Amino acid sequence: MNKTIGILGGMGPEATVYFYDQLIKKTKAFKDQEHIPVIIYSDPRVPPRTDAIQKTGPSPVPFLLEGSKKLILGGADFIVMPCITAHFFWPQMAPSIDVPFVHLVEEAYSWAAAQIPGVKQIGIIASSGTINSGLFHDTFSRSGIEILTPQREEQAVVMDCIFGPRGIKAGYKADESTQRIVRIAYSLIERGAQAVIAGCTEVPLVLRPEHIPVPLIEPMAIGIECCIKKAGREIRE
Repeated sequence: MNKTIGILGGMGPEATVYFYDQLIKKTKAFKDQEHIPVIIYSDPRVPPRTDAIQKTGPSPVPFLLEGSKKLILGGADFIVMPCITAHFFWPQMAPSIDVPFVHLVEEAYSWAAAQIPGVKQIGIIASSGTINSGLFHDTFSRSGIEILTPQREEQAVVMDCIFGPRGIKAGYKADESTQRIVRIAYSLIERGAQAVIAGCTEVPLVLRPEHIPVPLIEPMAIGIECCIKKAGREIRE
């Protein structure tokens, strides 16, 4: 039976559009009727996740629960949340959500275990909130994998590329942002990273697999394929 996907978005709006766009492109369909039913709830009012993790801002959980419940009432059979940082709050959400949840961090871990077995060190480019939350550190440590993070000054560059006045969230995806992010990816590789995680929703908007000589682990891309399979459809190769 085909299932309806519920996308809990708005964090940010452009990343939500990217997720849905890639979902359409990766679904094996040749006419409208062969695509997957999707419900999108995009609420940009959700408080900044990084601020909440660092305890400098309000919790986004009430907003996330409200959006999830609207998706369920609308007919979503399962939920996916493109914002990776927001996954930190899933344990607080889970008791109130009675449909399956596609956890992008868990899916990325499973993908890495299957596709690049034996890897010992993986770099991550993500918001400070995601890094400070330990989401990827805790999950990948199950296999003894060490997560390498950017140096302090490099992390400041990442945050500027994502949240700055000419950052990705502001609608800018210029070559400058790509070049800055790619340089940080190479820095991680030089320190021993055998793969790099695009650990924030906005990162894969500028960092692509062809930019680096090691595997790029894209939780959004991995999650999209998981959603397609979970919805009972085939992936376009």
